[in-house]
Amino acid sequence: MPIPKLTLIGAGPGDPDLITLKGIKALQSAQVILYDALVDTRLLEYASADALKIFVGKRKGYKAYAQEEIHELILHYATHFGHVARLKGGDPFLFGRGYEELYFARQHGIEVEVIPGVSSAIAVPELQHIPVTLRGVSESCWITTGTLADGQLSNDLQLAAHSSATLVVLMGVHKLPEIVALYQHLKKADTPIAIIQNGSLPDEKIVVGTMHDILEKALAADVQPPAVLVIGEVVRTHPLFALPKNAAVTLPSYAQ
Repeated sequence: MPIPKLTLIGAGPGDPDLITLKGIKALQSAQVILYDALVDTRLLEYASADALKIFVGKRKGYKAYAQEEIHELILHYATHFGHVARLKGGDPFLFGRGYEELYFARQHGIEVEVIPGVSSAIAVPELQHIPVTLRGVSESCWITTGTLADGQLSNDLQLAAHSSATLVVLMGVHKLPEIVALYQHLKKADTPIAIIQNGSLPDEKIVVGTMHDILEKALAADVQPPAVLVIGEVVRTHPLFALPKNAAVTLPSYAQ
């Protein structure tokens, strides 16, 4: 009988070169790979020729499998085949439902290993040379989802908007009008924002503006998911951002 094992692997933000070496080794040893929608399928080339490769991804409005069905797939394939690699975009524990799968596997006596991934929340802004923290400008960073399971705007996002911290919003493109309205209601319409679509990929697109004009710019650029929203004064470091003369925050000389 095979020894059941589940390995949760973070595939990184999109570019297949950003997976970790340990992640590649796990793919090479897996008998079954269950992979998500935002995973570059070139990563499946690391798997053995006889490994089963099963798409279980979810996108807005479409699910190959419900989460409970994915749990049952993990149990079935781990029990009958052995090593199951669960390949997830970004990092498994950041809005990846990784812990839910870990908990389920443990409840059924399956050994679990977790291999962290490069998260889009930090890496995608970084690849555009936008730091999420910056000495003298932003001393902390909030990472939140734009949309809750019930479709509502996250309350944490509303709390973050009151702070001076950098706010990174994942899965937030469709909530952009509500986010803009929130900042305008708080009289923070001058707050800079960057929207980075398909971060780390050849067709990456970035739109930079403020809460005054980002809706118009995003519409003109036809911004679509998946995209990362970066909100806060750190966005002024991007070359596309023209620093207004009356900017509320003056960047340190090293950041200009």
